Amino acid sequence: MDAQSATVPPTGAIARLRTMIGQLLGGTSEASVTRRLAGTVFIIRVVSAALAYLSQILLARWMGGSDYGVYVYVWTWVLLLGSMMDFGISASAQKIIPQYRTEGEHALLRGFLSGSRWMTFVVSSIVSLALAGGVRLLSPWIDAGTLVPLYIGCLTLPAFVVANTQDGIARSHDWMRLGLMPQFIVRQTLIIGLTAGAFALGLDLGATAAMLASAAAVWIAMIGQMVVLNRRLGGHIEPGPKAYDFRGWLAISLPILMVEGFYLLLSYTDVLVLQQFRSSQEVGVYFAVVKTLALVSFIHYAMSATTAHRFAEYHSTGDSARLSAYVAHAIKWTFWPSLAATILLLALGKPLLWLFGPQFVVGYDIMFIAAIGLVVRSAIGPVERLLNMLGHQHICALAYALAFAMNVALCIALVPRFGGHGAAAATSISLTFETVLLFWIVRRRLGLHVLAFGN
Repeated sequence: MDAQSATVPPTGAIARLRTMIGQLLGGTSEASVTRRLAGTVFIIRVVSAALAYLSQILLARWMGGSDYGVYVYVWTWVLLLGSMMDFGISASAQKIIPQYRTEGEHALLRGFLSGSRWMTFVVSSIVSLALAGGVRLLSPWIDAGTLVPLYIGCLTLPAFVVANTQDGIARSHDWMRLGLMPQFIVRQTLIIGLTAGAFALGLDLGATAAMLASAAAVWIAMIGQMVVLNRRLGGHIEPGPKAYDFRGWLAISLPILMVEGFYLLLSYTDVLVLQQFRSSQEVGVYFAVVKTLALVSFIHYAMSATTAHRFAEYHSTGDSARLSAYVAHAIKWTFWPSLAATILLLALGKPLLWLFGPQFVVGYDIMFIAAIGLVVRSAIGPVERLLNMLGHQHICALAYALAFAMNVALCIALVPRFGGHGAAAATSISLTFETVLLFWIVRRRLGLHVLAFGN
């Protein structure tokens, strides 16, 4: 952590701003490195969001409404299933790798670095074949134009899952660009480039062609990432015998998978319920509001991705003082930037929503309701990663399950009457409940104060 300065702290807003910028950009302490790595992750996610938005606009214009709808449907399934078919290995890698490293279990470490990827590839390939068989059995009830894209989606899943696993391994070594850029930057760029090439050549850019381009982008990005990752690991890990503990890896990973799964469900519940009770126009406005506020979530994601493996490392070495200081640092650098980003987005809300179209400006007041939950959640920082890394993933999964159940109940109660306002209120209340519950769990189980302010 940063050493405490013996000099008088700077006074005045400008002086404090200069000090904060200096801390963010300079320094060699772990706190300074963490801030720079989190900044790198945040920038990658913002650029990725811009590329994804651009690709969706271009594909919609090039493909037409019907084919674009099929493509979005299949790609959404790839994103949802691919995020869960690694059984939580991508997240648990940030616990397992530091633990093996600090305990000197080099054979198990070497086994995990290769065996985790082979395990997720084999299992996801078997599941993908089963899904393709399910598509075949259900083909009489599936639209003919959707069948081939669905088969291509099944072909895409193994590479998507291995890329997620490699992301977790790279982040555990502080290789944030190697972990995230292939998935969030290279893949999006390849999708745009391949579909643009097909369009320029005059080929029929339907849902099948777009899914082929997306599948090729996923496989190319994953293989390129694998080559670079293997080269870096070869220079970082000494060669030697390998040992495999598949049962132990799954025992750690599956509860973490439950946490990630309930978080995904919590994230999609408001839109899915709103779609059942309100018009597509209102759903579109609400979706634009959520996407506009996504910048706040990127800050939380960046700090979570950067700090998780260090939580595990400090816990494995028994350095509780260092762990406590690092947790406090992570919370501070999650909450205050999130608060600043929220204020900025609310100030610019109307112009940002107008970019989607003049009719989307009516959702401006929904932004204030939705922002409450995001700010409250950021006040405790990445404590869900802290619980997962310290072996409390079961109670963390239970907390997320309760928040998800509350969100479903509140959405069903509020959305039919209040529409997007009710969906935003339900999600903010659920996030507030989740925050209070996680704060209480960490306080009782770890004895840590995990709030951005107070003692």
